[in-house]
Amino acid sequence: MVWSTGAYASTRPPLRPSGSTSLLDRTSLADAFEAACLIRCIQVEGVRQPTTMVAEFSSEAAATRLAELLARLGTPARSERITAGVRRRYELHRLHLTEPGQPAVLSMGWRQGRTALLDPAAVGASAPRNARRQALAAAAWRAALLAAGRHVRTTILGVRIRDTELAAVLVRSAQLLGSPASVAPRSGCLLVTVPGGPDKERILRRSAQPVPLAS
Repeated sequence: MVWSTGAYASTRPPLRPSGSTSLLDRTSLADAFEAACLIRCIQVEGVRQPTTMVAEFSSEAAATRLAELLARLGTPARSERITAGVRRRYELHRLHLTEPGQPAVLSMGWRQGRTALLDPAAVGASAPRNARRQALAAAAWRAALLAAGRHVRTTILGVRIRDTELAAVLVRSAQLLGSPASVAPRSGCLLVTVPGGPDKERILRRSAQPVPLAS
């Protein structure tokens, strides 16, 4: 077994929400929501993780992205790369926090981001709010394409996840980004898909880079 570690430094002071009703600022919300989506892509219900481990990915790109987001949120993580397997070797990429438990900012980001995307009252909101929702929609798909099991065919673009709430978020997010989406049960997971062609290209393009938030 081979492993290496590294640290990611924060670029801004740690967020210290005063309570469960605190609202994150626009930039922190986008970061926290995307980080929460990355974690939900790989969570398995009933599986216990080490108390300081926030996530374990098979994708180095997903782990790197989560580390960047956590650093920006003021909760830097230590990375660990593990080579495992006997006949077939593979790598796992883990992120550890200095304190046990998931940072409260991730729960806040998920809750506030999910509400902004799924709340029917948000339909017809102001232009800045719509721009914010599109930024969150792009963040959700960016996370899924990095961390979830990708199911790419000529006719569809799909991701395999286990989290039903995240599936609903991805379907709504695709709609906000201008593409229809559907979800179907598969063995042990859910498959969220958008059609191939222009719809697939639109999702890939919109989720490739963070969407600027309206001021």
